[in-house]
Amino acid sequence: MTFTLEFFVFLIWTGMTAVFRYRLPPPTMPQYKWLDPFIVNLSWSWERPSGLPHSCQIQFEAQPQDSPTQVGNGVNIFLTEEAHSDHWTYNIHAVITNPCDGWNDSISVPITIHTRQPRAEVVKDFRCLLDPSGMNCSWIPVNQSLNIVSTFTTVLQKDISFSGARNGYYLKIEPNKTICISVCTEAGCGTFTPLLAVPSPKLSINQEGGHLYLNWTPPEVGGGCDWIYEFCFTQCNEHRVSCHMEVLMHATRVHYNERCLYKFQSRVFTSKYCPAISSDFSEVVTYGVNVPPDMTGTVVAIVIPIVLSVCLILSCYCFRRHRSIICPIIPDPSAIFKELVINGNKEHKNTTGRLYIPGPEAIDPCKIILVKENGDPQQTS
Repeated sequence: MTFTLEFFVFLIWTGMTAVFRYRLPPPTMPQYKWLDPFIVNLSWSWERPSGLPHSCQIQFEAQPQDSPTQVGNGVNIFLTEEAHSDHWTYNIHAVITNPCDGWNDSISVPITIHTRQPRAEVVKDFRCLLDPSGMNCSWIPVNQSLNIVSTFTTVLQKDISFSGARNGYYLKIEPNKTICISVCTEAGCGTFTPLLAVPSPKLSINQEGGHLYLNWTPPEVGGGCDWIYEFCFTQCNEHRVSCHMEVLMHATRVHYNERCLYKFQSRVFTSKYCPAISSDFSEVVTYGVNVPPDMTGTVVAIVIPIVLSVCLILSCYCFRRHRSIICPIIPDPSAIFKELVINGNKEHKNTTGRLYIPGPEAIDPCKIILVKENGDPQQTS
């Protein structure tokens, strides 16, 4: 048991010794040198081990600390305004690129690179408006009293201009060329890539049937890029804003209500496969008019119940006032029969008194004249 444990420890020690023995030596004396405001040259020394086979191919990698990005023999871009820092730390190590008889990569050696001047926020809202001939860049100085010195990654022809609180210049450069800008004052420097913009797309609106057809004029730059159009609109004075996106198309349609006023705003930006270029939202474009709603239904719904209510009230009033005519009181039949019986007995007893007695008639006096045989009349009374 003791022999087995000792043998196991020996194997582990032998393996660790072999690994340590066949690890590449780390780079030594790392240092950096600024070649211009944008380029820093990173260098180091490294001695090839004597026992390393000649077939082994060695490559050096510089990896930013806390970043998975690895840089070989190339260019890596870091901007103070993106990192919010004036220094970066790299880890440099030697890497074997092909099988090499058990040799392993070296350990990493750190080196911290500092900017030539302290980082400072010198300008705000730095943007460049692109056109086919170049770009119109403008910014707002943080401190108007300090002199600003701008440097670019390439030699550019520029025309300086000032407009109120914003300063600017026109750069004659190809629109698809990426540039970095370094802006410095006595307080410090900042390096960044400018925000690239294009004018807001021009929107035209046509009506066909129950739809509005929206058409945009594509930007004059970025012909090889895919543009995404975003438009927002309101209708009928609604506060709710509807926004939609159209990918790779500069035309679309929306449903149209002829009784509504439509207000449109739109912007454009590139897809993720192109450099980031965007525009602001355009001015409001209107179409149609707000037509007052048809109140016939509302009026009918309000007036008819009122008229019916008034008629009902008047009917109730008239009924109460003329109730005796409309609904006369019907006597009790038993009372009628009782009254008939009583009145019948009285009439039988007083029949005489109730007979018709004609009144005396006027009689005219008359005279009778008798005629004798001899023809002489004889008056009698």
